Amino acid sequence: MTAKEIINYMESLRNEEQRQVLMRFFKTGKGDYGEGDEFLGLKVPQTREVVRAVGRDFPLEEVPELLLSRWHEVRLCGLLLLVARFERLATKRLADDGAAISGRDEIVRMYLRYADCANNWDLVDLSAPKILGHWLTLPTRLGDKRALVDSLARSQSLWRQRMSMVCTWKTSQMGDASWCLRYAEMHLHHEHDLMHKAVGWMLREMGKRVSMDLLRDFLRQHAAEMPRTALRYAIEKMDADERRYWLAC
Repeated sequence: MTAKEIINYMESLRNEEQRQVLMRFFKTGKGDYGEGDEFLGLKVPQTREVVRAVGRDFPLEEVPELLLSRWHEVRLCGLLLLVARFERLATKRLADDGAAISGRDEIVRMYLRYADCANNWDLVDLSAPKILGHWLTLPTRLGDKRALVDSLARSQSLWRQRMSMVCTWKTSQMGDASWCLRYAEMHLHHEHDLMHKAVGWMLREMGKRVSMDLLRDFLRQHAAEMPRTALRYAIEKMDADERRYWLAC
């Protein structure tokens, strides 16, 4: 299938009732964070089924046409195709393979080139950990990983900033807390609720996957100044007494 064929097929599945639900859920109204985002009304499993049907041989050069689509679900399809391609090149057997390294780096370059197409939280959350986050744990020829993620964190784009935070889900899964702690501090005073949620969520995952003691150390330094949403997300898996303790800081 070509990108045009995928778009035509996904447009044929348009569901007006579900479209209205999604537009409300993803805050597409004037002044909202998703203002102007357009939906076909497809559920995520439908988009994933398209990705599976397309298969592993879909040409990488066709993906940008999907990423530049007006339709949210088509952009998600493009991002999930990049995820699937990256994961095939990121197995333990291929971690140090030269061709696989080049292939992964090419996907990361494309992901960053079209990062502004991931312009809602679900598009970021379903792609950044599995592409950027996984890439952080593997050999690369792209240079300074920290500088690359820092550039996302320091951009003026909410969605690029969220990428820098939620990509740490994968690094925490691999036992490395440093990425999460770095970007949690960097975004600690962010003005947007979506970033408060991302910071707290990634801190919670870091505590669960790496060390609750590291999470508590972070809270001892920052709980009093953290947005309450971020704090509540971070302590969600603690027992009731400990949650009360941190909320009283």
